[in-house]
Amino acid sequence: MTTFDPDAVHAKYLAERDKRLVPGRTDIRDLRSDAFFARFRDDPFTPTVPRHPVTDEVDVVIVGGGIAGVLAGAQLRKAGLERIRIVDEAGGIGGTWYWNQYPGVMCDVESYIYIPMLEELGYVPRHRYAFGEEILGCLQAIAERFDLVDEALFHTRVTRAEWDDDAARWRVHTDRGDEVTSRYYVLAVGILNLMKLPAIAGMEDFAGHSFHTARWDYAYTGGGPHEPLTGLADKTVALVGTGASGIQCLPPLAAAAKHVYVLQRTPSAVGERGNRPTDPGFAAGLRPGWQQDRMDNFQGIILGKAVDGDLVDDGWTHHWAAVHNPPRRKGMTPAEIMRAAEEVDFEIMEQHRRRVEALVGDAQKAAVLKPYYRYLCKRPCFHDEYLPAFNNENVTLIDCPAGIERITERGPVVGGHQYDVDCIIYGTGFEPELTPLFRRAGHDIVGRGGVTLAEKWADGAASLFGMMSRGFPNMFVMPAPGQQAVVTVNYTQLAVFGAEFLGATVALLERKGVEAFDVSAEAEEAWTQKIVDSFVDPSIVMSACTPSRLNNEGHPEQMNPRNGNYGRGMGDWFGYRELLQRWLGAGTFEGLETDVRSTAS
Repeated sequence: MTTFDPDAVHAKYLAERDKRLVPGRTDIRDLRSDAFFARFRDDPFTPTVPRHPVTDEVDVVIVGGGIAGVLAGAQLRKAGLERIRIVDEAGGIGGTWYWNQYPGVMCDVESYIYIPMLEELGYVPRHRYAFGEEILGCLQAIAERFDLVDEALFHTRVTRAEWDDDAARWRVHTDRGDEVTSRYYVLAVGILNLMKLPAIAGMEDFAGHSFHTARWDYAYTGGGPHEPLTGLADKTVALVGTGASGIQCLPPLAAAAKHVYVLQRTPSAVGERGNRPTDPGFAAGLRPGWQQDRMDNFQGIILGKAVDGDLVDDGWTHHWAAVHNPPRRKGMTPAEIMRAAEEVDFEIMEQHRRRVEALVGDAQKAAVLKPYYRYLCKRPCFHDEYLPAFNNENVTLIDCPAGIERITERGPVVGGHQYDVDCIIYGTGFEPELTPLFRRAGHDIVGRGGVTLAEKWADGAASLFGMMSRGFPNMFVMPAPGQQAVVTVNYTQLAVFGAEFLGATVALLERKGVEAFDVSAEAEEAWTQKIVDSFVDPSIVMSACTPSRLNNEGHPEQMNPRNGNYGRGMGDWFGYRELLQRWLGAGTFEGLETDVRSTAS
């Protein structure tokens, strides 16, 4: 075991960070406007079917058909809404699980807490960590059960949504000429919905084939998610990126391609996943309410709360929770607390570095694959086949901390060396969770007085509960990072509660005959102040971080306190839930201005 020497560790981590803090590292292609690479957004899975524009009036328009949108639709159906239209650019239900159908894709959060509504579906996942197609199938099953598919508008992008004060309706326009009027408007646009494609000199010059992992091209690679990629047998492939997408698709690529060059800017901390089939006896021990209980157990451990046993018992509850909740003893000074936290962090990262040594036979490759930064600097990964894949003779690891110099018609250039490839696969992920809501929504959202959400939130979020915003009546936003709600490692838990709150609120509005609601100025100001008061400068811990989407690409000091959470750090999940449940229980719409135009039933 290596002894923790804070000065040596700080120096090493800073040196590794500085290799990556280079000009242009955050430059990306905007695929919504990039004429050359806009094709990367095309749907390779479902043909676009011509249709006539739709003009109608519905109860609610939900933008987004992923986990958040499907759960919102299910709860609104339970609340009694009859006309529900989901609008999504994808060719079907699923969100991130529709787009990410690359080989090897699976969730790194336990399937029993990640896949929603398992009790209602009467379904038990086949594996501890579900593969993408199983998750997609469950989301499709929920959408079918709650009749959300037939009226959905797929392969359709909202271009503008505008509140009509006189009619108390939202008027929604799409790129296919649709004009839909709705009482309620729900933004369920997801947290990782914008593909990130780095801007590298010469990308347009590449003469071979290229695509992003979120639009996997099986027509080129052959095979399927669990079938051999037969089209790559005589191909040399460059895989750009070693985050969650890259580590999952490398083993299938290594098994199929003639050669794979893996271009790594920053190594991930790759812990054991320990995936396995679900025990046949698992379902027999379940009792009503088991899934929420299991979610709460997981979230409690993540937040450092006392629980009766660790039901999930994986890398998240062992490592993530330990780093988030370092040991404290009565009388410890702030400096002693920080030192204890660093020691815990260092030992966990040493375990990851020792794991690399144990699984990768080539010492030079192993050295490049070792992560030198604090555990929370970059989203941790979990995989059992990724590191051993580097033992294959047809896999070459290319270390490029400052990025790829350029791409020629033959392939990438790193360190002055030209790598000739037939195909470039960009496993470069997505714009970060803190990407502003209005950008993730991708269309003009126009509220009262012609003010857009982008204009209102230009200096940071402003909301009530992270789910409603003044000047945008009858609009709900599914809770997410950067929106004044809370953050959960298991995003599904937040989406489940957000949908339940949405459904219960709408049911209450309908029952009391409320035609329109808006957030009061006082309530929004008070909530925003709560968020700002809870904000802790992340640079205290992240100043020596390797740049990543979790730390504002190496500039945590620039994070906006208005975009924080209810409670310190990731937020007080349990307090947030209790607060909103009490608000619903009171039934008085505290903080809302309501307009009752109809007779309550």
